Amino acid sequence: MITITTSLFLLLSLLALSCFLQVSSNRDAEILTRVKKTRLLDQEGNLDDWVITRHKQSPCDWSGITCDVTKGSSLAVTTIDLSGYDLSGEFPYGFCRIRTLINITLSENYLNGTIDSVSLSLCSRIQVLILTENNFTGKLPEFSPEFRNLHVLELESNFFSGEIPESYGRLTSLEVLNLNGNPLSGIVPAFLGNLTELTRLELAYIGFDPSPIPATFGNLTKLSYLRLTNSRLIGEIPDSIWNLVLLENLDLATNSLTGEISDSIGKLESIYQIELYDNQLSGKLPESIGDLTDLRYFDVSQNNLTGNVPEKIVALELISFNLNDNFFTGELPEILALNPNLIEFKIFNNSFTGKLPRNLGKFSELSEFDVSTNKFTGELPPDLCYKKKLQKIISFSNRLTGEIPESYGDCRSLNYIRTADNKLSGDVPIRFWELPLTRLELSNNQLQGSIPPSISTAGNLSQLEISGNNFTGAIPIKICDLRDLRVIDLSRNRFSGSIPSCINRLKKLERLEMQENLLDGEIPRSVSSCTELTELNLANNRLRGGIPSELGDLPVLNYLDLSNNELSGELPPELLKLKLKLNQFNVSDNKLDGKVPTGFQQDIFLPGLLGNPNLCGPNLDPIRPCRSKPKTRYIIVISVICIVVLTGALVWLFIKTKPLLTRQPNRTNNVTVFQRIGFTEEDIYPHLTEDNIIGSGGSGVVYRVTLKSGQILAVKKLLGGPGQKPESESVFRSEVETLGRVRHGNIVKLLMCCNGEEFRFLVYEFMENGSLGDVLHSGKEHRAVSQLDWTTRFSIAIGAAQGLAYLHHDSVPAIVHRDVKSNNILLDQEMKPRVADFGLAKPLKKVYNDGVSDVSPMSCVAGSYGYIAPEYGYTSKVNEKSDVYSFGVVLLELISGKRPNDSSFGENKDIVKYAMETALCYSSPSPENEAMNRDSRGNYRDLSKLVDQKMELSNSDYEEIEKVLDVALLCTSSFPINRPTMRKAVELLKENKLLE
Repeated sequence: MITITTSLFLLLSLLALSCFLQVSSNRDAEILTRVKKTRLLDQEGNLDDWVITRHKQSPCDWSGITCDVTKGSSLAVTTIDLSGYDLSGEFPYGFCRIRTLINITLSENYLNGTIDSVSLSLCSRIQVLILTENNFTGKLPEFSPEFRNLHVLELESNFFSGEIPESYGRLTSLEVLNLNGNPLSGIVPAFLGNLTELTRLELAYIGFDPSPIPATFGNLTKLSYLRLTNSRLIGEIPDSIWNLVLLENLDLATNSLTGEISDSIGKLESIYQIELYDNQLSGKLPESIGDLTDLRYFDVSQNNLTGNVPEKIVALELISFNLNDNFFTGELPEILALNPNLIEFKIFNNSFTGKLPRNLGKFSELSEFDVSTNKFTGELPPDLCYKKKLQKIISFSNRLTGEIPESYGDCRSLNYIRTADNKLSGDVPIRFWELPLTRLELSNNQLQGSIPPSISTAGNLSQLEISGNNFTGAIPIKICDLRDLRVIDLSRNRFSGSIPSCINRLKKLERLEMQENLLDGEIPRSVSSCTELTELNLANNRLRGGIPSELGDLPVLNYLDLSNNELSGELPPELLKLKLKLNQFNVSDNKLDGKVPTGFQQDIFLPGLLGNPNLCGPNLDPIRPCRSKPKTRYIIVISVICIVVLTGALVWLFIKTKPLLTRQPNRTNNVTVFQRIGFTEEDIYPHLTEDNIIGSGGSGVVYRVTLKSGQILAVKKLLGGPGQKPESESVFRSEVETLGRVRHGNIVKLLMCCNGEEFRFLVYEFMENGSLGDVLHSGKEHRAVSQLDWTTRFSIAIGAAQGLAYLHHDSVPAIVHRDVKSNNILLDQEMKPRVADFGLAKPLKKVYNDGVSDVSPMSCVAGSYGYIAPEYGYTSKVNEKSDVYSFGVVLLELISGKRPNDSSFGENKDIVKYAMETALCYSSPSPENEAMNRDSRGNYRDLSKLVDQKMELSNSDYEEIEKVLDVALLCTSSFPINRPTMRKAVELLKENKLLE
């Protein structure tokens, strides 16, 4: 009887529990659907299966939902993971009404808005909260004491601002804290040292006020991962850090840490990876590092470390060994080559001497080898690619001798070789030319031989640089099969024969240097098909024939040197199309004749014209003036009569046709007027002459037109008619569709357009001071340079930002410019900026609640070199954050006065990387240097290397420049999600304006 009663009781209990769980499941489903409807925007339909039906009321098989099966039921929702679902909207507090929920993961979406700490208290039962890569703004949310079970908090890559709240120091159960990539302020808080359960702490890429690493972090004894990369840390590494014996990964790279590395580093017995690169550490490497037997990744590059490298460290079985950019000396012991784990070996920019260990690569799967810029002697190790894994050999700027080992020719894994500026000699192995390389640089050695036709098998080659050697023979035609070539530098060799006419197949070619060889024949006209070409240098050869007029069609050519050849004929007037783009123009010491085209009759071009005895031109001493050919009296009389008759005929024709012209519109022209104007297209036609050209580009020619009324216009003429270029049509349509409806004081005004059969033109207001790029980079001769003080530059920055903000946020539909640069910011007589050139502009296809938009994928990269956002390298999509990046580059131009890719920044550095390094450079104050500006915590930032020396600045100017620099670095963040909107950028700049 008892057994039956017990069984009945259990049965009833199970039925009750089942009913309860079913009811609970139904309630959870209702909560989920309600939140989806009210708080989330699912434009991609990823949550379409969140639907309650009569036969299917459990949410446990819905997308992103996980239910608890550990309690014998699948009905209790425990996890909501909607990572990468392309959701927008605000934080869904309603999810927390699900009583069993412990994990909310919403990373990689477009959620926005602030997180209200009071509303968040509803979620106090959760254990995991992951919101990485969204668009949340405002202060970091506070967490009340009820969040006693919170174990994981990840808020990386949002727009949270302000200081880290003290309540975070009371989350004593926290095991993971990740705030990377947020624009937070304040200092690295010491109270985080209270979180003794932490195993992972990440505070990287945060613009803290310069501050030291809190000594309290030494209390985090369970920590295995500590990442404080690029967090503006200063001072010495506290000794307490070396007590974290469970630490496996220590990343303090890209800060301004000083002092020596303590010998106590040897206590980190569990350490697997140490990243201390790009700091200001000094002294010698402590030998105790050699006791860290689990260490596999060691990078102390870009510091001020000195002395020999202890043999104990070299003997470690490291996978990655990076010591570059220090002051290490001495020789490398042979024991280094015995390491079976070594994959990455980088010690460049030091003062190492002696020979390289001969057996390097023989016992390990070495993939990257960089010993460049040292003082190594002897030969290259022959077995670097013994394991057939080697990808890079970089050994330039040493004193290496001998031949290139034959074994390298068998290394099919190699894709990158730079061994310039050594003393290598002998023939280059034929198989070496055939490797699947992307870059081959052998310049400035003593190598010889010829380029074999089999180089055509190196199909990935983009840079071929072998200048300054003793190579001979003809340039093989097969080189034209290398369709990815961007750079060809064969200069200063003994190549002979002609330039292959098939060069037109190299559509990606940007730089062609063949100067100082023995080349003959003519310059192939087909080179005009290389539309990406920026530099053409064929000087000091034996080239003959005329200069191809087609060179004038190269849209981005800015360096042309054809000097010291045997070129003849006239200087083609078509080259005038290059006039405003050329930084170098030299056709001197040839056999050119005839009159110098009017546009080149200026002192700036004179040095590049000398040495052509038969050239002539007015007022170009020492070039002789042109003389008219002698004419007989008979020819003169006939000419005068013909002119009189022709003039009379034209007058008669004008009188007869004038009534017709006034009665009928010109059917071949379609004129659209966008502003109130006092002129017609007929007033413009006579002024579209060569003498009025003020600019040219790939889409057309720009003229300065002065009307009889005195009004000055800028007219851009584009090709038209049946033979027009597709890109010209695209530019015309984009300019008209965009500027025709835009009205803003910081966007150039389109007054009218004329769409004709022969050509089409656009008429704009004229900007007296040209472009910002001209003023910044054209030198002292520019009329507006003297006006470009810091106050003016700041005003230009504000105005340009307001123009772009209008395009992104106030125009309907919103517009992305896609080619923001200093040359496309025009300046009027009062130096007020106007954003111009909308030939690449596109409307934004969709707008999320946070204002972040997207457009259709582009078929090719748009924009200008140096201004293009890094995400172009891995995605074909573009949104307004690409414009924000380009604007950040313009801000850096205004601060520095330098071009985005100025050679003074150093190899492989652009203005963004250079400015970032400068921004992290803190030092002691100097009475003589006002550029050492004190920040809010009394530290000094040295801006002297970055700020344009042409400006006379006060201390308050430096303070303001520093704040603008911070805005620029925020705009040029590598990750689009970390960049502000243009509206926010305007606010930040206006906040930076110091009040009197």
